[in-house]
Amino acid sequence: MHFLTLIIKTMRPAQWTKNFVLFAALVFDRQLFNLPALIMTTAGFVLFCLISSLVYFVNDILDIEADRRHPRKCQRPIASGALSVRTAVLFSIGLFCVVFPLAYKLSSAFAVVGLVYFLANLAYSRWIKHIPIIDVMFLAAAFILRVLAGMTFIQVERFSPWLFVITALLALFLGFGKRRAELALLADDASMHRRVLDGYTIPLLDQLLSIVSSTTIIAYSLYTFSAPNLPANHSMMLTIPFVVYGILRYLYLIQVEQLGGSPETVLLEDRPMQITILLWITAVGLVFYSGW
Repeated sequence: MHFLTLIIKTMRPAQWTKNFVLFAALVFDRQLFNLPALIMTTAGFVLFCLISSLVYFVNDILDIEADRRHPRKCQRPIASGALSVRTAVLFSIGLFCVVFPLAYKLSSAFAVVGLVYFLANLAYSRWIKHIPIIDVMFLAAAFILRVLAGMTFIQVERFSPWLFVITALLALFLGFGKRRAELALLADDASMHRRVLDGYTIPLLDQLLSIVSSTTIIAYSLYTFSAPNLPANHSMMLTIPFVVYGILRYLYLIQVEQLGGSPETVLLEDRPMQITILLWITAVGLVFYSGW
């Protein structure tokens, strides 16, 4: 049981919330009640979570020395020594041999996107994560791959390209917020724990957050009245306040509460953010599926 606990902890199930992006195509193409597509997307979500966990295993193996010097990451099973590197490598190989054949059986296109995601993350762990700004842009590209993975399960009819832009911008916002939180937490020792942080400063990150948050709000607002598959009465614009508040709330958590180092933790623990997301989901559902 202890071994299973260590495996699950290393798989980081809390971070699987990012993979709900796979449902974007299904929801925003108005195919949520297409049962075969819903079942396929749900199965794809599960497999993509396992692919993400495989990435976390590889990252923890490659970053073991840096993680041991980190005040929080040193508690991870591999970095702490609770889970041996040999066991982690064997489990990673086994997981790879199970997940990708299942992904191919589900959809060859999905398997290709999943493999690209996995290989891209290997490149990120080895080289890209050390390059300021490019590192966060690469993470934003990973969210686009999640959207593409979800699109492999449906016959796309009305999915707006605006959603690619919004997804990328929101991912940039979360990424720069995470870098700011890490820099604030680690202070003068930041570059010792994550080399790329030596290329950032808090004033620079605050400026980048300001640019990206403003652009995200503008892009989402434009989407709500210009996308071709939205109601002609522009009722989707009623969802703008939830997006604005969610972004402003996250900025508050980063800069005042000194949170944001783990976006998924904020999502799972901050009640105002949870309520905002729930209200946004409800409003989007009413606009798309109730004939508002």
